[in-house]
Amino acid sequence: MDSIRTKLFFALFGITIALSMNSCGSSGSKVRTTSVPKSSEKGKVYKNKGVASYYHDKFNGRKTANGERFNNKEYTAAHRELAFGTKVRVTNLANDKSVVVIINDRGPFSRGREIDLTKKAFMEISDKSTHGELSVKIEIL
Repeated sequence: MDSIRTKLFFALFGITIALSMNSCGSSGSKVRTTSVPKSSEKGKVYKNKGVASYYHDKFNGRKTANGERFNNKEYTAAHRELAFGTKVRVTNLANDKSVVVIINDRGPFSRGREIDLTKKAFMEISDKSTHGELSVKIEIL
């Protein structure tokens, strides 16, 4: 009887350990957070052609994904994969104007968009008639 209890105890203990180890794995989230970009990636084109949009003013004062307060008058951006603190040059493909921003948030979560810029950064590289979206090139600095 003791032998069966001992075997049952160890079997349950093993299952408990296996399940707890499995729960420590990846959550399967589609947002991938990377560490500091490799030095070999610096200065390289991250995306030859992507779509940039800008934040609405309603987000002013809200916390970004890295904990900072959002301000539409700064030069920051949201990207799904690039590490927080990564500096990127975003160049408007239509007029060749560019701006340097720092990644401090996650997004955009709209399909087809690569980066969300602050309104200040977006307006600096857009033509006055352009609103909403721009075709851009993104380079890691």
